[in-house]
Amino acid sequence: MNTPFSDFVRGASTEISTLDEGLLPALTNILPAGMSVYVAHTPKASLDDVIRVALKVQSLGFRASPHIVARRQPSGRALKEALSKLTDGGVEQVLLVAGDLEKPLGEFTSTLDIIDSGVLEASGIKRAGVAGHPEGHKSITPADLLAALRHKQAFGARTGIQMHIVTQFGFNAEHVCTWDRRLTEEGITLPVHVGIAGPTPLPKLIKFAMHCGVAASMHSFVKNMGAMANLARLATTPDEMLDGLIRGRAAYSGSRLVQPHFYAFGGTEATAKWLRALVDGSSTEEASKEGLASSCNLRPGKSH
Repeated sequence: MNTPFSDFVRGASTEISTLDEGLLPALTNILPAGMSVYVAHTPKASLDDVIRVALKVQSLGFRASPHIVARRQPSGRALKEALSKLTDGGVEQVLLVAGDLEKPLGEFTSTLDIIDSGVLEASGIKRAGVAGHPEGHKSITPADLLAALRHKQAFGARTGIQMHIVTQFGFNAEHVCTWDRRLTEEGITLPVHVGIAGPTPLPKLIKFAMHCGVAASMHSFVKNMGAMANLARLATTPDEMLDGLIRGRAAYSGSRLVQPHFYAFGGTEATAKWLRALVDGSSTEEASKEGLASSCNLRPGKSH
């Protein structure tokens, strides 16, 4: 049975950490073949860890999309070798992020440095995601964020690498839809994969958000909780966020919001089951309950 949810999420992606490597065989029985599975480069993981897990993800029939964190690259040579290993193993897509290390390990300080180095197009990578910030960024001005997206869009047009935007998760679908309109007005036409937190109790979500470096999103949420008029606009479940995004897309024919990207703060396997229920157009109630229960038993570091 098709539903508005299932239509929107049919091309959805999700994310794992290198610590989830042992769950990959189980995921092949849950997630649709060919689904994009991002492999996060978390603080305790090495670049070799990310490469190994991404290659395993790809070998199991998914579309692996490893994080390439600019500030965690030891050198341009190391990045070139990493991309070579990935493409040799059939990986065609990466996600470029700057990272939050105060002092970069090598010469790359931002994703623009990687893009301008020429290493990406030389590697044979065909698709690349870049970060989107509907709520802005605490260290970068809105004008600079737009300039960076224009630079990345031009890079894709010049090289033939298919670029898309992956946003951090948030709670205000109306805000995301306003940002979507502004992108079009500013000439940004890249497709947007909207970040959504999977089924997770609010206290745990706050904990994971702070742990994973999305304090800006949480600050906005907590600040708005004090105003009931704003609180009414916020989505406290992924189903509510999806509903708001679907309504926003329907109201704007030029929307670039093409699919969701689910962060598995509720546990990798439980979130996968919930996501599969969405794709199949069946009830997510039981899967959501399982995700909420699983997240209550997670140890810090088991999710990204």
